[in-house]
Amino acid sequence: MFNLTALETEFILMGFSDIRENQLLHAMLSLLIYLIALVGNLLIIVLTTLDQQLNSPMYFFLKTLSLLDLCFISVTLPKAILHSLTQKSSISFLGCMTQVFLVVWFACSELALLTVMSYDRYVAICQPLHYQVIMKKGTCEKMVVASWFSGAVSGFLNTSVTFSLPFCKSRFVQQFFCEIPSLLKLSCSEKYLGEIGAIIITTSLGFVCFISIVVSYIHIFSTVLRISSMESRAKAFSTCIPHLVVVTVFLTTGSIAYLKPVSESPSIWDLLVSVFYTVVPPTLNPIIYSLKNKDMKTAFWKMLRKIYIIQL
Repeated sequence: MFNLTALETEFILMGFSDIRENQLLHAMLSLLIYLIALVGNLLIIVLTTLDQQLNSPMYFFLKTLSLLDLCFISVTLPKAILHSLTQKSSISFLGCMTQVFLVVWFACSELALLTVMSYDRYVAICQPLHYQVIMKKGTCEKMVVASWFSGAVSGFLNTSVTFSLPFCKSRFVQQFFCEIPSLLKLSCSEKYLGEIGAIIITTSLGFVCFISIVVSYIHIFSTVLRISSMESRAKAFSTCIPHLVVVTVFLTTGSIAYLKPVSESPSIWDLLVSVFYTVVPPTLNPIIYSLKNKDMKTAFWKMLRKIYIIQL
């Protein structure tokens, strides 16, 4: 367990710039990005909840992904915006610990959910006659609960091990939020066996998810390419390509952030890599899924028409 005296510790988070004008510009851009992510994900949640045409397992998982994305981006970006506006970049020990837990929880849960979504697409395209039997409502709900639970376990494991280490070096965290690799650099302990073990377990689970996604898409693409109808083939690709883009961006940037060595000096590259896995996916997911999905666009315009009629 961590030392109770550490509760009095404060960490200093790295900003994107020391120049006041740049800080204000960063705050405005970050606020714009956050609002886009907020509106986009809330819109998907509302549409998939209210529209009866969007009650299939695919949209149930998409709604859960949007909820996860909302939670994920809300852990880091609002705090970074506040830091840029107030020029107060400190965060308490408990605040930092909470942030680490939530980031790992939501990130791992999202990876698990993306794996479930790839399996859903596999069953829908490769075993369409058995889809209703395999992807029953109860089964889908259990998959979502398992995704959230696995993320929570990973979050608790990584957080407890990281904050059991003594921090006796500089309190300056080379990130705009509390990230495990940057925190390990501040520890005066040379024994990272516990954290290495936690990272190995988390990475192994991530690798299993990655392999599952790859295998699912190998079967999906081999099946789609055998479809003779161009219209059916295009429809199949339209539901798979967006998901594959999301998975690729999330996994690539997340892996780089956690597996690469931490720089000796603050680097804008490190900040950008973390932005790409904590900010970009939650912002782009609603755009990617909505623009390529005919049913989502139809539901959106239907909702606008209802609002217009009510106002009349």
